[in-house]
Amino acid sequence: MPTHKEFVEDIDGRCNCLAARKASRYLTAAYDQALSPANLRATQFSILYKLAKDGPLTIGELADAMAMDRTTLSSNLKPLERDGLLEMVPGQDRRVKMVVITKDGLSRYRMALPLWQAVQQDFEGSYGEKRAEQLRNSLRNVLSSGFTPWAEGDGGSA
Repeated sequence: MPTHKEFVEDIDGRCNCLAARKASRYLTAAYDQALSPANLRATQFSILYKLAKDGPLTIGELADAMAMDRTTLSSNLKPLERDGLLEMVPGQDRRVKMVVITKDGLSRYRMALPLWQAVQQDFEGSYGEKRAEQLRNSLRNVLSSGFTPWAEGDGGSA
């Protein structure tokens, strides 16, 4: 009698998505742990960084900058808004909401920055500074590859 394993194609080591997700979870855990004294997760730190650097941004602009769909971004914004680290304010067009980092959000970002710098340095020390730079460049190239993960017209909500 055949087992189910006979019908499973071996994609270990070949699946781009699986390799990227495993590496992402691994790095996310390291960065989350490093940022925990500032009571931030890696994604929250990245959102605060983007808002401090480029904000205020519309939800759509922030979603694009983070390469996130709007639903996922919204669920990441809620705790930051609840904790007073960002605000949602009406834009010039009242139908558009702008995401703005607050004074407390900027303060929390500045508190977390040395923690991020330390884990960044630890990773580059372990992995290699040049290899880490090549990794970041390769990952940025994925984002500009023309491969479209979200269906046209859905606003990136897949």
